[in-house]
Amino acid sequence: MCSDFFLEKPSLKSRLSGLYYGWRMVGLVSALRVLGGGLHNYGFTVFFLPVTQELGLSRASTSLAFSLARAQGSFLSPLVGHLVDRHGPKPMMIAAALLAGIGYILFSWVDSYATFLIVYLGVISISFTAGFVHAPAIVANTWFIRLRARAMTVVSAAVPVGGAIITPLLAMAVSRWGWRWAAFMSGTLFLVVGLPLCFGVRRSPESMGMGPDGDPLQKAQKLDAEAARQPELRNDADITTRQAIRTRIFWMLVVSMMARSAAFTTVTTHFIPIMVWKGLSQTEASVLLAGFALFNLPLHFMLGWIGDFVNKPKLTAICMLLGVVALLPMLWSNSSWALWFFTALYCVLDASIPVYWASVGDFFGRKSFGTIRGTMNLFYTWGSILGPVIAGAVYDRTHSYATVLTGLTVLLIIAALFTATLINPWLINQQRLRELAVDA
Repeated sequence: MCSDFFLEKPSLKSRLSGLYYGWRMVGLVSALRVLGGGLHNYGFTVFFLPVTQELGLSRASTSLAFSLARAQGSFLSPLVGHLVDRHGPKPMMIAAALLAGIGYILFSWVDSYATFLIVYLGVISISFTAGFVHAPAIVANTWFIRLRARAMTVVSAAVPVGGAIITPLLAMAVSRWGWRWAAFMSGTLFLVVGLPLCFGVRRSPESMGMGPDGDPLQKAQKLDAEAARQPELRNDADITTRQAIRTRIFWMLVVSMMARSAAFTTVTTHFIPIMVWKGLSQTEASVLLAGFALFNLPLHFMLGWIGDFVNKPKLTAICMLLGVVALLPMLWSNSSWALWFFTALYCVLDASIPVYWASVGDFFGRKSFGTIRGTMNLFYTWGSILGPVIAGAVYDRTHSYATVLTGLTVLLIIAALFTATLINPWLINQQRLRELAVDA
């Protein structure tokens, strides 16, 4: 009897074969994000000092490349979103992996600031955001509706996973063989590992003969037809970018995201200087920074799981307020408990990002999600571009981060208030979609 029990258990292979195909797509794009997160998002920090020293650059000059890349990605986002919506994510991801591979190989040969900017902005960064950031998020939104927050979370969490696994190995390569050989190996990995991953991506569940979440295709088509007959409904089938821009919901989301982005990016950029200002050594501050990344990862998965069961705008508004709670002790205390409390709690802002994008998908659907996301990015990214610069200017003038921390507190309160205005619209929207699903 005991042996029969074990024989009846399905094998791992059979369980994987029965897994919804959307999770395979999320796995593919997440693997690509792990590679990109380890070699580029976190990895380029490893190249920062050796490149600065060998090319004889100031830190401001090297930093300028990052700011220009971020602005470049912002301007291109609406076009990128439109192209992904029209042609699917695969072409953009293939182009990104190919250019990242070629770019890092060329990067290993740069010998001046001019060639550094040409390679970094003109080859590596021009499509990296499109293929490694926007396209994977669009894949998660396209293949899922009910489990959208969890799918978004897996994709989002892939970047810190890459930072934890691949970036230390990259640092060892730089230390042992020099930054040029490490850059060459990074480019080779993008071509040998990243490029094949992109070819496995499929455009949509409909292209595989199924509906989102693995539902029968006929049910999904009937739901779309029913929703199309109710133009007042923000459904999951027919909302366009032009219609989205005309809604109050779109602009509430943009303002809240801009404020949140400014608050979070300012802290991540100035994290170690803030902790040194609080009285820590750079080594002690680096330990806190590592803790920041470690706390971030489990929070990603916890919030992503919760997000599929609760009101998403309410959850993200609570996360903004938790960011305020994290900041308050920093305004009046230099004690270690205040610094660790801030480190553990403030990362909730980053961990809640997948829930935020899942709520965008809930409001505006799948058809034009890429263009809508890109258009939103055109506006809100300026928070992350300007926030760290303004914070640096304030510190240069006052030699204190007190005013900066107060400003960040105000920004997060604004973000929470704007997000809170979407709680009832989201609830009404979901109720109507449930009614349609029952009728279908």
